[in-house]
Amino acid sequence: MSRRCRRYSKKIQRANSKFDLQTLASTIQSELDKRNLSYDEALTLGNIIQSRADQLPGDTIVYAVSDRDAYRRTLELYLRDSLLTQTEQLLLWDERRRLGISDSEHERLLEQLLLQWRKQGKKVTIANFEKPGSGTSA
Repeated sequence: MSRRCRRYSKKIQRANSKFDLQTLASTIQSELDKRNLSYDEALTLGNIIQSRADQLPGDTIVYAVSDRDAYRRTLELYLRDSLLTQTEQLLLWDERRRLGISDSEHERLLEQLLLQWRKQGKKVTIANFEKPGSGTSA
């Protein structure tokens, strides 16, 4: 980890609000755009930001270069038509496994997104889905 990356990591740990974390995430994105940070460093910092955001109160989503943000974008894409089908849920389950997103992180992110959509007056229908391997076999 570069010196610059370690400095950002310390700032992330000292952040007291999700607004502060979002400001840091924007700065890190700018540093990545200027090529002052590598993508791997920005991704690592983004994942640290997401972990820190979980420790802070509030239901605001922090947007940062991270595995969770990549998953959020995929989830938003599937929710765009206001219907989350069983097939889409299976694809999301596979994406969660690939990115290391826990079921609780998925549920929290889904609730945050649904809350945003409801505030905009949109409805989302979610098909019943049983996680692969959790069904009963006869």
